[in-house]
Amino acid sequence: MTRTPPNAHSSEKQRAASHQPPGGRCLASRATGEKRGACAHHPLSANRQRQLRPVPFAMLMLGRGLDARDNQTKQIREAVSNVEKHFGELCQIFAAYVRKTARLRDKADLLVNEIHAYAATETPNLKFGLKNFADEFSKLQDYRQAEVERLEAKVVEPLKCYGTIIKLKREDLKATLTAKNREAKQLSQLERTRQRNPSDRHIISQAESELQRASLDATRTSRQLEETIDNFEKQKIKDIKNILSEFITIEMLFHGKALEIYTAAFQNIQNIDENEDLEVFRSSLYPPEHQTRLDIVRANSKSPLQRTGSSRTCTGIVQIARNRLKEEEADEEEEEEDEESETTKEER
Repeated sequence: MTRTPPNAHSSEKQRAASHQPPGGRCLASRATGEKRGACAHHPLSANRQRQLRPVPFAMLMLGRGLDARDNQTKQIREAVSNVEKHFGELCQIFAAYVRKTARLRDKADLLVNEIHAYAATETPNLKFGLKNFADEFSKLQDYRQAEVERLEAKVVEPLKCYGTIIKLKREDLKATLTAKNREAKQLSQLERTRQRNPSDRHIISQAESELQRASLDATRTSRQLEETIDNFEKQKIKDIKNILSEFITIEMLFHGKALEIYTAAFQNIQNIDENEDLEVFRSSLYPPEHQTRLDIVRANSKSPLQRTGSSRTCTGIVQIARNRLKEEEADEEEEEEDEESETTKEER
């Protein structure tokens, strides 16, 4: 029977007690390549302890608050950018609309001048109608000028003001972002301090105080930004309603006056008497002396048949006149004879 050395029994017992294989290292150490001091059954290193230390509840809540403020700031930035984009486009389009209206007014003034110049060369009736038409059209351009000035003051200028308003809101947003970034930086610094110096309460307390001040500042600026953006949103809705209402009101006033003026101008044109102006034109073409000569030419240009008929008519008229003279002479002779006979009787 083979006997086992005493040292072998003792080494086996030690290996069984420590659950180690014959190589003298635990299975975990063999798998990871760590030394015996780093085994799971041995005390943890300082870095390992810091990694496994539980995060305080206040830190978790602070991180959630930072995420909520990030989402809120993102929405506010998008709202401000949206207003900046679309209000800028509206301002440019309305400004172009006003410029086009002013150009239309200038072209209408040229049209009025040309109508006046043309009316001065025409016949009296047409001249009077064209002059009245041009006066009415010129009156319309006065209302168009008022339209341009009102659109500039009531529509374009309020939209221009939003450039300055947007700039101020972006500055408020920038201040809030700065405070929020400072808070996040202090939070990261506190975590690093706790990892590097877990036993130094003085440094940790100082970092916590800095974080608390940064958090209060970020909270204050966030509340101010919320109030500012709330007022901004309210004012934006009110302003866009007022701007569009003013635009419609100005256009309605102008077009109402334009309808009245166009009606009067139409009546002035319709009241022009074409026949009267045509007679005036004809009389200007044929003066009185020319008209007499024309009648002579017409009389001389009659055909032989017309001349024969006219001579026969004249002969008949002369014959009738002679017969009437003879009858009148005979009647006068008879009356004289009667008078003589009566006188002779009286003498007797």
